[in-house]
Amino acid sequence: MIRFQTIPRLALGMGMTCLALNAAQAGEMTTQTPSVEKQRFGQLPDGRKVEAYHLRNGHGIDMTVITYGGIITSLRTPDAQGNVDDIVLGFDSLEGYRSDAYRQSNPYFGALIGRYGNRIAEGRFMLDGTTYELATNDGPHHLHGGDKGFDKRLWQAHSFENDTGVGVELRYTSEDGEEGYPGRLDTRVTYTLTADDEVIIDYHATTDKATPVNLTQHSYFNLAGEGSGSIVDHRLMLNADAFTPVDDTLIPTGELRDVAGTPFDFRDATPIGARIGEENTQLVYGQGYDHNFVLVRDDASAGELVTAARVVAPQSGRVLEIATTEPGIQFYSGNFLDGTLIGKGGDAYEKRSGFALETQHFPDSPNQAGFPSTILAPGETYESRTVWRFSTQRDDNAS
Repeated sequence: MIRFQTIPRLALGMGMTCLALNAAQAGEMTTQTPSVEKQRFGQLPDGRKVEAYHLRNGHGIDMTVITYGGIITSLRTPDAQGNVDDIVLGFDSLEGYRSDAYRQSNPYFGALIGRYGNRIAEGRFMLDGTTYELATNDGPHHLHGGDKGFDKRLWQAHSFENDTGVGVELRYTSEDGEEGYPGRLDTRVTYTLTADDEVIIDYHATTDKATPVNLTQHSYFNLAGEGSGSIVDHRLMLNADAFTPVDDTLIPTGELRDVAGTPFDFRDATPIGARIGEENTQLVYGQGYDHNFVLVRDDASAGELVTAARVVAPQSGRVLEIATTEPGIQFYSGNFLDGTLIGKGGDAYEKRSGFALETQHFPDSPNQAGFPSTILAPGETYESRTVWRFSTQRDDNAS
């Protein structure tokens, strides 16, 4: 069983190279100073203000986080030629995240997800002899915290600068009974943009009653630049030798299935689209990839950072590497994007125009005795860390 543990605050060291910029741009960027800037982003119907925090690391990476949903609205990084593009899907205004079109499709662009990331079967679980009923907002199932999960809540925030980098700390208290969950959950999430071209996401939560907790971040990436088209040519490596197959409603069966010999084997870097159209029941159920992968770790590494994924965009040369303390990662290939949402650049977000890699405990764990437990008890502390590291490479075929 995976227990919640204290995660050391150390920068990720995975033997990766930093962003490759040409000399002129590198010289210009070294004169910049890491900074945090706070601006108004909008206002909710009840009059509460939504703030945006712009983080810059001085190397050409900047990120914007808003207090509504803890959403990362933009993340700009240089490509292998030094050209800077926004690589996450989203909108320029608060209205984009609250429009009728967005609510109907609800892709969770860039949002913090809680109390429970992913699905809980039939919106129901039993804990300490009591059955809890949750919203069924994904067909017959509960998804990403319910009708008004953490992605639709206003978080309290403050910015900081320290030896690691610049960042913003977000806090939200979910009251006992919110969305059907037991216990008051005090949650803190910290985004840190480092001088090593990393985004560190730290999660922290405590409760006064036993409750399931599974927090994650739901950014959609396109490493060629948001709005630039399909991501099926991106080369993906997943450090996973098993995945959790699902039924036709995307609820795990409880099996841990070996990826060997299947379209789910990304242990060697493979284009996302290479096998996505194969005749495979799991691909049919997900309309592509929408599955939890079981990360390779040994008993000694429980609660420690392990490499989870590496993605390379061949045209831009951008590289995203992910490490996490979580036991799983949900790979979603943007199968349900359908062009109805118009993004920041005025381009429609078509099918597979972005991918998500959500570090997590497993879906439906409260109903799956064989999965790592997601129950947080009073007196325990939920702590989790995920690190995104950005770099570039000029060899399109490198893995």
